[in-house]
Amino acid sequence: MRLHIKHMVSLRERKIVEEELDKLSLVFLPAEQGEIELTGAILDEDILRIKTALAVHGLELLEDKKSQLIEKIKTSIIEMVNDAEKPLRTNFSNYLSSRLMYDYTYMANLFSKVQGITIEHYIMFHKIERVKELLSLGQLTLTEISYKLHYSSVAHLSSQFKKVTGFTPSYFKQSGNKGWLTADNV
Repeated sequence: MRLHIKHMVSLRERKIVEEELDKLSLVFLPAEQGEIELTGAILDEDILRIKTALAVHGLELLEDKKSQLIEKIKTSIIEMVNDAEKPLRTNFSNYLSSRLMYDYTYMANLFSKVQGITIEHYIMFHKIERVKELLSLGQLTLTEISYKLHYSSVAHLSSQFKKVTGFTPSYFKQSGNKGWLTADNV
């Protein structure tokens, strides 16, 4: 049985899920982003125990197909932004369609309806989150960050940054980055 888990996007969350399933003596295959495959017979009581164990960590099971698709879209976007060093060979819409095997228009409409934000704005927000992370580390210049995240120019990155945060990248870097909105709030 394949379980779809909301907010399981990092190695830390995967490890938490695997540890909780071990504690429940359930047999599973290694976790992937957003999902895990249980093997053997799974009872309704097992599902309830899993839900309870995951809830302690802010994770939850996604049981309906639309919620699962929304989470897969989010996970794919996060992976795409975090692996931005690898150039996309296609645009975002084709990437998502081929990866998730759904028509992009259907996904975009569903995403907007459920999340109240377009996929494009979600991508932009996560790219800016990545910019903030890279600025905070202080290892790259804004030009290098712009290139790394495939912005057409530093001016384009700066414009998007200000549109999302209300501040320039330099102001963000000088401010010490405290109290800023993070991707966890989206």
